Amino acid sequence: MVFDFLKRGNAAGAQEQKASATGKVVAWQSSGRVAWSPRDTVSLTKAGFSGNPVGFRAVKLVAEAAAALPLILQDDGQRFDTHPILSLVSRPNGAQGRAELFEALYGQLLLSGNGYVEAVGDGVPGELHVLRSDRMALVPGADGWPVAYDYSVGGKKHRFSMIDGKPICHIRSFHPQDDHYGFSPLQAAASAIDVHNAASRWSKALLDNAARPSGAIVYKGADGQGSMTNDQYERLQSEMELHHQGARNAGRPMLLEGGLDWKPMGFSPSDMEFQKTKEAAAREIAQAFGVPPMLVGIPGDATYANYAEANRAFYRLTVLPLAGKVLGALSHWLSELSGEELRLSADLDQIAALSAERDAQWSRVAKAEFLSDGEKRVLLGLPREAAP
Repeated sequence: MVFDFLKRGNAAGAQEQKASATGKVVAWQSSGRVAWSPRDTVSLTKAGFSGNPVGFRAVKLVAEAAAALPLILQDDGQRFDTHPILSLVSRPNGAQGRAELFEALYGQLLLSGNGYVEAVGDGVPGELHVLRSDRMALVPGADGWPVAYDYSVGGKKHRFSMIDGKPICHIRSFHPQDDHYGFSPLQAAASAIDVHNAASRWSKALLDNAARPSGAIVYKGADGQGSMTNDQYERLQSEMELHHQGARNAGRPMLLEGGLDWKPMGFSPSDMEFQKTKEAAAREIAQAFGVPPMLVGIPGDATYANYAEANRAFYRLTVLPLAGKVLGALSHWLSELSGEELRLSADLDQIAALSAERDAQWSRVAKAEFLSDGEKRVLLGLPREAAP
């Protein structure tokens, strides 16, 4: 009934629109709910961001670096110094500035694979707001494209209709098995996060019980056989709890008497290569987010040259591709809302980590005499024609 109603409404419209041949199949296949694994977004965020220092730092590094990129707005003819879109991006709403809004948007993408931006007002929006991904559900139409988004908070639901306008900009990461939702780095790093968190809990337990021996006390009796009396057993238990358990008793030697013998059991941390396991898990978490391990303090080569190269690679391979994806989606969305063909992008010439690369590129382009001035400007990311 829902699909028939939508078809009748479209038939009464002004123009017939083309649709993908696979759209109807996609619409029926997807239920409109987030198709995560049992590791839901909320649980993964708590374990991998709120409860894991490596995941927290990796997300903060990427989100803050991308949010701090200097932005430029231009069309095919000019670069704008002042424009309503620039003013909107500079102060998107009363509670956030540009950096806070973009950090929240990039953070949502990294943690859930999806980012949602709400536009308030007609034409050029009066405000922009980032909405939480775990509260949003996409409602697909008959052709497979979203016809609405449901935002749920505290048992209440608000529906954003996408038929009459586009109040929501949905940015998602690539997901090979889902047509409507993105795949986050946090999901790819989930197993490594479990290992790292388990290692931290094990370390804490080891510290809390540093001197409790991992082994067994064997009683042989004075003549090599026999068993302990109840009084002897209770006294031994009391002595162990009082003098040989807990961090404050770490390193205290154990005095055995009266036929007691110590039999070590289990593996020591060195036998398990415990620290190496934890470092390997930390490295996998950083790699899933595209952060060079040395930038999050994971042991390894950390000379100045290596750090500078790692920082440059971090911007080139992680920050700029992510920012390009987000800014491209926002540019298209804001262009449709404002009625102007605009392009919002990062100003590569103002990124300190890429200064050497940009100097070399400017030098090469300037020496290319076979290129026209317009072609040179395009190669450098400038409008083809200089502003009058």
